[in-house]
Amino acid sequence: MSKFLIAGLGNIGEEYVNTRHNIGFSILDHFARAAGSAFATDRLASVMEVKLRGKIFFCIKPSTYMNLSGRAVSYWMQAERIPIQRLLVIADDLALPFGKIRIRKQGSDGGHNGLRSIIETLGSANFARLRFGIGDEFAKGKQSDYVLDKWTEKEMADLPSKIETAAEAIGSFAFTGVERAMNMYNAR
Repeated sequence: MSKFLIAGLGNIGEEYVNTRHNIGFSILDHFARAAGSAFATDRLASVMEVKLRGKIFFCIKPSTYMNLSGRAVSYWMQAERIPIQRLLVIADDLALPFGKIRIRKQGSDGGHNGLRSIIETLGSANFARLRFGIGDEFAKGKQSDYVLDKWTEKEMADLPSKIETAAEAIGSFAFTGVERAMNMYNAR
């Protein structure tokens, strides 16, 4: 049975719940509920393992804070013997409009501290990522405040369907491969 590591990025702590930067956590929480599973606290992350259609999804929400996400990803890749080709990292993206999903086979960190940490720790940028658009509706110099801020009421109303689509894309990544997942979800 093929095993996949799905890492949803975010920050731990009540003050970060429902913030834009924690969309990786939110998407994995939805994925867990849909699979009838739940996360448990473990080393460097909250973890969940679920079997679906002959695949094992080992999901983590790093407890290292965003800028040290690479430690948790590296640890669990080694502990679970999951190759980099079966790693999917879920992160927020300022360059995409709200709710837009962009799946890539590899790439730069795009200025994202969590992705930067993972690339530095793994020594490679050759892993798939699902970027979730959070928009860029902030004043000059207010980027940090914006990503760490709560969703607006309008965004909160639209968020559940967009999170559901992103959670479906996780399955597509594992079941059909990254190329087909890109074709299916990047065009939406």
